[in-house]
Amino acid sequence: MKRTTLGRVWPNVTAVLLTIGFVFPVYWMFATAFKPTPDIVSEDPVWIPTNITFEHFKTAVEAENFWTLVTNSLTVTLLAVTFSLVLALAGSFALARMRFKGRRGFIIGFMVAQMAPWEVMVIAIYFIVRDADMLNSLIPLTLFYMVMILPFTLLTLRGFVAAVPKELEESAMVDGCTRMQAFRKVILPLLAPGLMSTSLFGFITAWNEFPMVLILNKQAETQTLPLWLSKFQTAFGDDWGATMAASSLFAVPILILFVFLQRKAVSGLTDGAVKG
Repeated sequence: MKRTTLGRVWPNVTAVLLTIGFVFPVYWMFATAFKPTPDIVSEDPVWIPTNITFEHFKTAVEAENFWTLVTNSLTVTLLAVTFSLVLALAGSFALARMRFKGRRGFIIGFMVAQMAPWEVMVIAIYFIVRDADMLNSLIPLTLFYMVMILPFTLLTLRGFVAAVPKELEESAMVDGCTRMQAFRKVILPLLAPGLMSTSLFGFITAWNEFPMVLILNKQAETQTLPLWLSKFQTAFGDDWGATMAASSLFAVPILILFVFLQRKAVSGLTDGAVKG
């Protein structure tokens, strides 16, 4: 009986401790953003803000180029995710349904690309973009972000396509659908969990990317929020409230997206990893 009780208790205790460890820094960031400055610098920690203020958020929002950088981040992130999904849908269908010479090597190549540390290629990418006279442009960022998230997206969606029985597609084609219509009407609706999980992964990867924009985009109005956030403390000195407010604003889109997609995203990651 004691062993059984212990076996039930320790996983729950471990889960609670891990949850506190991961959630508390996020809570402290948001809480600090709403505290007045005296509570932030007080020697006695104020665990729960009572005198809530929005001044720090006002300082962050009114910072130079803030809304321009929000637009830049949303543009490159959404375009990169969209392009990678379109290419990955076509590629995953080919890898899962068609047999051609070099198919296995093609899959291995995408796996290697997924494991490659993109940071070591930043200098080579810089020379490519410089020679193309496209520095301080959002186009290279969009293209390279798409390439960064494409391997994971393709390999995950391949598992979902492979899990859809061929008979469904063949039945649709017997009923008069073309291959494209069968894919659009039969397979695509069944890929919703995979599309959500890969979209979430791609959004987080592109939204948080830092080294590429640091090297390629030197002009302030062409940068994105991660680089702006890294310079925020320098611009505002020791204004920790404004820094935490800026960090909170940066994290909000990802938190909102995760809350809406988390159930489908988690199931999508596991299903896509084990099927196919």
